[in-house]
Amino acid sequence: MIKKRLIQEAPEGMKHIKNIVFFNWICLICNIVSIYCISIILQKTVDRSIDIETVNINVAVIIILTAVRYFFRLKVAKQSFLASGKIKYTLRDKLYQKMISFGTNYAQKVSISQVTQLFSEGIEQMEIYFSRYLPQFFYSLIAPLTLFIVISVLSIKTALVLMLCVPLIPLSIIAVQRFAKKLFAKYWGKYTKLGDDFYENLQGLTTLKIYGADERQQKKMNDNAENFRKITMSVLVMQLNSVSLMDLIAYMGAALGVIFATIELINGRVNIGQAFFIMMISSEFFIPLRILGSFFHIAMNGMSASDRLFTILDMPEDNGDKQDVEEFADIEVKNLSFSYNEQRTVLQDVNTVIKKGSFVGIVGESGSGKSTLANLLTLQYRHYTGDILVGDVQIKDISSSSLWNNICLVKNENYIFKGTVRENLIIAKKSCHDKDMIDVLQRVNLWDFLQTKEGLDTKLAENASNLSGGQKQRLAIARALLKDVNIYIFDEATSNIDVESEEIILDCINSLKKKKTILLISHRLENVKQADNILVFEEGKLVEQGNLNQLLENKEQFYTLYTKQQDLENFKKGADDYEQEQVVFNI
Repeated sequence: MIKKRLIQEAPEGMKHIKNIVFFNWICLICNIVSIYCISIILQKTVDRSIDIETVNINVAVIIILTAVRYFFRLKVAKQSFLASGKIKYTLRDKLYQKMISFGTNYAQKVSISQVTQLFSEGIEQMEIYFSRYLPQFFYSLIAPLTLFIVISVLSIKTALVLMLCVPLIPLSIIAVQRFAKKLFAKYWGKYTKLGDDFYENLQGLTTLKIYGADERQQKKMNDNAENFRKITMSVLVMQLNSVSLMDLIAYMGAALGVIFATIELINGRVNIGQAFFIMMISSEFFIPLRILGSFFHIAMNGMSASDRLFTILDMPEDNGDKQDVEEFADIEVKNLSFSYNEQRTVLQDVNTVIKKGSFVGIVGESGSGKSTLANLLTLQYRHYTGDILVGDVQIKDISSSSLWNNICLVKNENYIFKGTVRENLIIAKKSCHDKDMIDVLQRVNLWDFLQTKEGLDTKLAENASNLSGGQKQRLAIARALLKDVNIYIFDEATSNIDVESEEIILDCINSLKKKKTILLISHRLENVKQADNILVFEEGKLVEQGNLNQLLENKEQFYTLYTKQQDLENFKKGADDYEQEQVVFNI
């Protein structure tokens, strides 16, 4: 019933938990004294020795104690709030830092929807475990002992009977725990599965609509939702049954206290006031444990979520003992091979040197391994064989912070955040001025357009859906230029955009030549004509490398691809010219 690991992960919350237990104990003492005051008034009334002074004194004490209880209840609420805030912050920070430590390949290690669920509902459930369940657990140990001492002064027999009944509630909790743990594990499994499917279907909604598969996926989602509903109802049934069992034990225990107090009264061992006091206090024996039982099920949900959290936190980090490198020199690739699985080798025995300040073009047909090389250079995959050396340091031994301080990867799909142009640019460089931002926007020929809007404060929709594809890509290039790193990798950065944007982006890339190290991955060979070295890939192998003239003179793979593309472009140009002539002729 105690999750030691969860306490160790957020030790700063224990101070507040101790305060909550202590304040609750003070409230219990106030309650005992208040009931005792009422019993005095009752006994004196029965004895017909009651006087106004006695009533006034006891009523005044009760009023004061009620005020004290109210004050400490507020203190309990405040301590719960503080514990809740610190614990949620600590756990979310640990999970966030762990995700950062995974580097750019985090999605290969954990499910995005699972992390999202843990960040939100999962940690909320863990917070309840800390701020409610744990304080109640410790208070439930102290309260019966305190009451046992108090009642034993009046009737040791009644105190022993009540004390023997108290463990029945924790025993019922332990009996339920084993079954509940499995049930909650299933609950979170179904919940995560539902979240995964929903997230995937939401991302692919347009594709599902295009292919008319949305109805089929909807039925699948409905089935998953129904499975989740059933497991949720099973959890509720289990909770209801166990709560009913604990209520039965609590009421029976309190009834035994009343019965034994009555017996003691009949036998003359206690008076009316003392019997009343014992009867009223009897219920207090079981109330703390009864409340603990109601929190137990919420705590079990939190503990089940914590198991998933610890699974992520215990995953090996990419940043173990890593080195910091201030500036990347030449990158030497030696006997580099990579495969996703044993059946498919993506890269095989690649050898090349990427000189500092050089312009390197990477070409080849789809699936030849071009983008995989970029992913390896940015450590999105680490399980390769061979060497990628920066100076004499393996790139996998370099810290993520050093890597991303030296390399910027620009893909054909770059995420633009909802907000303003300014907010998206500041991501690249926090300490930049408006002049710096305007400069890079001018370089990508986007500033004139933004001036017709709200300039740097132009609002962007989610993933810049209110910009054209070319404008979005140019904004991504501007953000990359603002980062001002040593090495730029452009992975099909000019694909699927308009001709005007492609020319602007290529001009920007060419302007970086000799100033930065550039790797340009492109399916269009015309784009790499100015490269100092062109790497030609075929089926995962580096089959050729050299500048444009050398490769054309070799008349091998590059020459074949280049000739085909030239013929296609000449054919297209001729067709366009013919169509234009026909238009002019018709006019």
